Amino acid sequence: MQHHLKRQLRRLTTHRPYQMAAGSAAVLVLAAGAAALAAGVDDAATGQQRSAAVAETGPRLDDVASRAQARVATPAPTSPSASPSTSAPVSPSPSVTRAKTTAKVAAKATVNPDLTRKATPKPPSSKVLRYEYQAQSTYYYCGPAAVRNALSAAGIERDQDSLAAQLGTTEMGTNSAEDTTRVLNAVVKGDPYRTRMFVGTPSDAQIDRLRADVVAAVTDKRAVVANVVGDATDTDGGWHSFPGGHYIAVVGYQNDGRTVRIADSADASLPAYWVSTTTLANWIATRGYSA
Repeated sequence: MQHHLKRQLRRLTTHRPYQMAAGSAAVLVLAAGAAALAAGVDDAATGQQRSAAVAETGPRLDDVASRAQARVATPAPTSPSASPSTSAPVSPSPSVTRAKTTAKVAAKATVNPDLTRKATPKPPSSKVLRYEYQAQSTYYYCGPAAVRNALSAAGIERDQDSLAAQLGTTEMGTNSAEDTTRVLNAVVKGDPYRTRMFVGTPSDAQIDRLRADVVAAVTDKRAVVANVVGDATDTDGGWHSFPGGHYIAVVGYQNDGRTVRIADSADASLPAYWVSTTTLANWIATRGYSA
């Protein structure tokens, strides 16, 4: 019997922490039973008392264990700050945050002029450059004279002799528009000039290209140099004939480039006149221009 009580004691003392209180009560009961046995109490009587004690202790242990489990299972009371009425708001999801941020950036870009691509300003309908006219000093210096007049519109001063040396001009004249383009780019910053060559009679597309090139160059404060051959009639009915070829400078335009202003070094008495762009294109036929 003593061994049975000791086993009961070990089982109770090794039970889960929340049943320690029940174990303590059981120890008191078991100790009382052991004392009765030591005093020589009759086995039967002692057995009845012990059974009664165990029977009485059983419900008490269960009651203690139930109260301990109830304490463990019951959550701690929430503080007033954690109540539903005062709890912190739930943060929005990352996807919602990203969507709002994207919308704000898009709205800002719409109203921010620095983030909006600026449209290229439209060229003026008419424009004539300020330039210093000079007639050619020799009968074959039309190339150097045309380049010199064109450069004066950009504020660049050059004499005809130095330009003739750069162009490779001889008594046979200046070879082609390729030479005028090369020399103009050697003097004007940024190499802005390009050569356009007409193999034969210019097409409508080539005429439109010539008009656009003149407008772009003059708007950029640059004159165009053209190599012409044959005859042409200006808008006033004047007749201009160069069967062996000639160089002129285009220093302005009007009517959105449909008419162009010619600076002609051949005759100091007629330094400038207007021709249609179509007339100029056909005058350039088989030759070319620098723009």
